[in-house]
Amino acid sequence: MANLIVRNLDKRIVETLKKRAAKHGCSAEAEHRTILESVLLGPVKKSFSEVLSTMPNLGHDDDFQRVEDKSGKEHVFD
Repeated sequence: MANLIVRNLDKRIVETLKKRAAKHGCSAEAEHRTILESVLLGPVKKSFSEVLSTMPNLGHDDDFQRVEDKSGKEHVFD
């Protein structure tokens, strides 16, 4: 196993790490290893196109009626 030294961390990061470690009942070092492992070796996220390619074919475009939005909003999520 290799060793990793992280210098010049913001005190808030260190305190948050210690609190998180205490919550999980482990040392800050063990918590740090867990975080690094989950972020760097965790499941690989799919791209948007990969997710779209897994969606089932539900029909043709002409099977669905397009309804015009008459709300006057420029953006969908406004």
